Amino acid sequence: MAYLLDANVFIQAKNLYYGFDFCPAFWEWLNMSNEAGLVISTEKVGDELQALADELATWAAARGDGFFIKPDATMLPALAAVSTWATGQRYEPAAVNTFLQVADYYLVAHALAHDHTVVTHEIASTSTKKIKIPDACLGLGIKCMSPFEMLRREKARFVLG
Repeated sequence: MAYLLDANVFIQAKNLYYGFDFCPAFWEWLNMSNEAGLVISTEKVGDELQALADELATWAAARGDGFFIKPDATMLPALAAVSTWATGQRYEPAAVNTFLQVADYYLVAHALAHDHTVVTHEIASTSTKKIKIPDACLGLGIKCMSPFEMLRREKARFVLG
């Protein structure tokens, strides 16, 4: 089991909590955790990050396929299951169409196919206008948590030397 990170984990870390300039330990922890097989993300999330054309895009581009995993054959049934779940819920057609075209769809399907835990800042919602990752995870029996829960579970420490 690995933690599968949503784009907003990286974006909010860079912009708010763990800027590259004042908390490089967070980014080092991600690299080390990835090398240990504990933390990954999807190719689609990597594409989203690289589209930002900033220092996060540069960081993401340097990680490559070992961090931002490409879809594999085991995902095909999971993609179908996630699509079936999304279309069978109470969401507006536009919400379903949007969900099936963005990285969130692939993130949830990858987690389902490989029994990973999704890590996101999103919170569940009763809105029918947007499918939130935690709602999809709950509906499909996938573990989902915040980045802070992940860091605490893994006992990450960013301590001055």
